[in-house]
Amino acid sequence: MLGGVCAVVALALLGLAGAVLFWSGATLGADAAALARVEVQPLGGTLESAHAFGPDGRPIPLRVRGGRLTPQALLTPGDRVSVDVVVRRPGWLAWLLGSKRRERLTLRLPVATPSARWLTVPAGSEVRVAFDRPVSAVAYAARGKPVRRELPVARLAVSLGRRAATGSLEVAAAARSWERLGTPVVVSWFPVSRTPVLISSPAPGARVTPVTPLRLTFSKPVADVLGSTRPAVSPRIPGRWHETDSHTLLFLPTGLGAPLDTKLEVMLPHAVSVVARSGHGLRTTHAIGWTVPPGSLLRLQQLLAEAGYLPLDWTPAGGTVARAPQTEELAAIDPPAGRFSWRFPNVPPELAGLWSVAQPNQITRGAVMMFQHDHGLAVDGVAGPHVWHALIADAIDSKRRTDGYSYVYVHRNLPQSLNLWHNGRTILTSPGNTGVPAAPTQLGTFPVFEHIPVGVMSGRNPDGSRYHDPGVRYISYFNGGDAIHAFNRSSFGTPQSLGCVELPLDAAAKVWPYTPIGTLVTVEN
Repeated sequence: MLGGVCAVVALALLGLAGAVLFWSGATLGADAAALARVEVQPLGGTLESAHAFGPDGRPIPLRVRGGRLTPQALLTPGDRVSVDVVVRRPGWLAWLLGSKRRERLTLRLPVATPSARWLTVPAGSEVRVAFDRPVSAVAYAARGKPVRRELPVARLAVSLGRRAATGSLEVAAAARSWERLGTPVVVSWFPVSRTPVLISSPAPGARVTPVTPLRLTFSKPVADVLGSTRPAVSPRIPGRWHETDSHTLLFLPTGLGAPLDTKLEVMLPHAVSVVARSGHGLRTTHAIGWTVPPGSLLRLQQLLAEAGYLPLDWTPAGGTVARAPQTEELAAIDPPAGRFSWRFPNVPPELAGLWSVAQPNQITRGAVMMFQHDHGLAVDGVAGPHVWHALIADAIDSKRRTDGYSYVYVHRNLPQSLNLWHNGRTILTSPGNTGVPAAPTQLGTFPVFEHIPVGVMSGRNPDGSRYHDPGVRYISYFNGGDAIHAFNRSSFGTPQSLGCVELPLDAAAKVWPYTPIGTLVTVEN
């Protein structure tokens, strides 16, 4: 009988001990809204401390309320965080189980991403982005940094409102209100169409720089739309296509990219639909085009000065343009500020009066012609794509012409003379002959366009007869049939020619090396 009573008592004591142990426990686990949640049983004591640490070991400030541990600073989605809590047991239990209980939890912060990145949106409908888990904050923007928008309650889908028929936005989200926004993800939407729809960035018809990346995003996977064929770029420029994701191709120009002042096109092997120019409806096409603007006249002058083709130097107001294709191409379209100054002293007033910044003038035209001749280009005085390409290449390589700058000015009043100025000083003044009244030498400033050591000069005299003079030496044509050249005359200093500037042989021989193509010749009274 006594044994039975003892057994009952023992069982009762064991049950009591089990109950005490059960009701004195503490648990630490994840929470749907907070970072973590600590639960202390009625007999477990009190929460003494709670600490959290980031992946680098730095402490994270916490707010503790109702057992929930909420960060007081924004944390990065996906980071691994450690949480430590200490529970102080009541004194009557401390002697048995110890005065404190420690719990540790390591967890990875949730990451919210769009569950679909390429959406089909009926015309006029809102663009709704669904996520793989409820989000508490979102941000979206076409360019630049998205602006965070807090949501009153966590949602699985967020409306971006009514948008254009096609478009792309960078969307970022945070699963918890105390998280930073996650990495932005590009979300694109397309209207309903039987043909694959294309979004291009930049938009078709936009102005682009020679090195602007070209992004093509398709409503269907690239492999389904194009197969293994890649679009052709016209004009053909250096660069490569990259498949950045299953729906997107990115063309990255290399080197100097597309020529300035050209129409750039991407030719597709199969037809696609794009939004019509009106913004309503779709049109089918095989080609997407953009405009590469011409280079700035101001930047043309800056580069010619840096390359030694102008009688002026140019000094930038800020830092120099980096000697790289992309920065040079951008500067060609949007030139930096700076200041021009004359390279040499004693600049003839005739030459100084020709110069104007960022305005067409003969100094600039002559410099372009000289540059074209030096680089084996067609000499027409027009800075086309080939001139810009060569100019920028020279700028990148820091190439500079070292022959100095020459200028010729001719006085038509008696006694007539030619003056040769080079690098700050007049190195020759010689009597010369200009045109007779029936065939006068035209006033004005002209660049030399042909430069030959010996040649034949022929034409028609004022009385209608023809002349043919072989073996004429040191010819520099500057205006139509007018040229500086040597000629055998008994005297010089009066009108005797048919429009040319005639010089004695020794003077012509000295002038000729200083008058390459592009050299300016001014004829004045």
